[in-house]
Amino acid sequence: MNTVIRKIGNSEGVILPKELLQSLDLKAGDSVVITEDKGEIVLKKAGDEFEEQMTAAREIMDRYKIALQKLAE
Repeated sequence: MNTVIRKIGNSEGVILPKELLQSLDLKAGDSVVITEDKGEIVLKKAGDEFEEQMTAAREIMDRYKIALQKLAE
């Protein structure tokens, strides 16, 4: 499949064909991880691992809210 890098606002992006999204079980709003490997772009659906890490980070930020505010001053 070929596609073109397009201007999207102040950024640039790639429109993924519908067939590719369907075969990878991706839809608008899904989180993806983009990496580079030996000059190639690798796009993967973000797993539950990311959400687990964000939940843990939010819990820590809530628990240490005052300390984090003091550090930010």
